[in-house]
Amino acid sequence: MTTKTKKEYLIYKLSDEMKGSTRIDAALFKKLDVKRGLRNEDGTGVLVGLTNIGNVVGYERRESGILSPIEGELYFRGYEVKDLCHAFMREDRFGFEEIAFLLLSGRLPDREELIEFKDLILDNMPLEQRTLLHIIEMEGNDVMNILARSVLEFYTFDDNPDDVSRDNLMRQSIELISKFPTIIAYAYNMLRRKEMGRTLHIRDARPDHSLAENFLYMLKGNGYTRLDARTLDLLLILHSEHGGGNNSTFTVRVTSSTGTDTYSSIAAGIGSLKGPKHGGANLKVCEMIDFLKEQISDWNDENEISVWLRRLLAGEVFDRSGLIYGIGHAVYTKSDPRTVLLKEMARDLAVEKGRLSEFEFMECIERLAIALIPEVKGVEKQLCANVDFYSGFVYDLIGIPREIFTPLFAMARIVGWCAHRNEELNFEGRRIIRPAYRCVTDERSYVEMADR
Repeated sequence: MTTKTKKEYLIYKLSDEMKGSTRIDAALFKKLDVKRGLRNEDGTGVLVGLTNIGNVVGYERRESGILSPIEGELYFRGYEVKDLCHAFMREDRFGFEEIAFLLLSGRLPDREELIEFKDLILDNMPLEQRTLLHIIEMEGNDVMNILARSVLEFYTFDDNPDDVSRDNLMRQSIELISKFPTIIAYAYNMLRRKEMGRTLHIRDARPDHSLAENFLYMLKGNGYTRLDARTLDLLLILHSEHGGGNNSTFTVRVTSSTGTDTYSSIAAGIGSLKGPKHGGANLKVCEMIDFLKEQISDWNDENEISVWLRRLLAGEVFDRSGLIYGIGHAVYTKSDPRTVLLKEMARDLAVEKGRLSEFEFMECIERLAIALIPEVKGVEKQLCANVDFYSGFVYDLIGIPREIFTPLFAMARIVGWCAHRNEELNFEGRRIIRPAYRCVTDERSYVEMADR
């Protein structure tokens, strides 16, 4: 037996023992009133903090304590996102930078302030040569990991990385919001060159472009339409903030409460968002829809679609998880307002790209799945399609590769992360976030080495 084989056997043995040492009697969680996943028995989140930034509303609690489903609402700094987005749609203008100003400052900018803020974003978009070289030389084929490593690298280039004064926090926030599109576009183009042998293009941001337009330009030159850019702008707005309780934002607040530097905290948020149960969810939806497209011969036949959805729910096909991805949400019940807003532009985009039949196929799946899941699974909570159900399809319509679906989520959510970090560090009387875990292992006496 070689040394390597012995090491492999030890790893196997430790892994097998880990199986037993991580087992906890499920009945104990209820007996000790443990809020698993920081969730109450009725599925609502445990209240652990207060915020002025965002509010996610999906139900109302009656006097009896029962939760009553309502149409979903999302608020940024007290403004309903629906009203903000409809204003941008009416005026046919890009709104992500205005939302960033709102979330960071707490108020909407006037015209002159917005122009100055856009110029500030544009001024900070270019990467220093050493950062650019770092991305080009970086090994790996996961853009989220490259993004996280690049953010950590910024610590080295920052003359004042650990300063948590308001001025410094705001400077760091604006620089990160500005540089995320550049990092992601360059990282993908580098990956494209390494993996596919394609020509490497490094394009500088243009002064007359919005952030959404500049990202598409840096990613693929002039190969996009105005509707592509407007729809991406909408997606960035919808993903920019979702309350303090979503996993990645909570991760940023937890790490920020320790007083750590901005770059470490944001890198932790990126790591959280990368998870398939969080920012990577739309990729699972895309894979599922691809599977259904291949299996279903008539995309207009509701009976055939229902048969395959039932097979999905029974765990017989696809990844055998028994799930229909993109249906259901932790908070929203009757509707996810982000989905409602996205669909308003998604249909027009599907028409522009000649892919309306696919969009209508997805709408049919959405409608049938919402009816079937309670019937098959016995779920009592009212369900709706969450934003992940359509976002991947919309990215594909725009011509964005799947390798950067989740990085695009981060490109938007960096605004909310920075706003919540700044709030956490400037809240008077703040405390390090430290929930409790109760140890349920029996006490044991130490055994001497010779007696083991």
